[in-house]
Amino acid sequence: MCLGVPGRVVKILEEGLALVDFGGIQREVDVSFIPDVKPGDYVVVHAGVAVSRLDPQAAEEALQAWRRLLDEMDRLIEERLSEVESSARS
Repeated sequence: MCLGVPGRVVKILEEGLALVDFGGIQREVDVSFIPDVKPGDYVVVHAGVAVSRLDPQAAEEALQAWRRLLDEMDRLIEERLSEVESSARS
């Protein structure tokens, strides 16, 4: 199983290479497998390579799922840190 991360194409840098935004973090991505990719398109990226194009609605749903996952991870980390700090004070 592989992990594909959705991102939005910001700019075409050269043939087969684009700048893609992943929620504020921008990376160069190989887009040579996606014909006619253009700024504003959403793509799924695995290991630095765009493997498919997403329609805007599917991209937004995927991005919302990622946000929920990351928010929950942050909550669990904060919860655990509070437990550790409480134990250290005891």
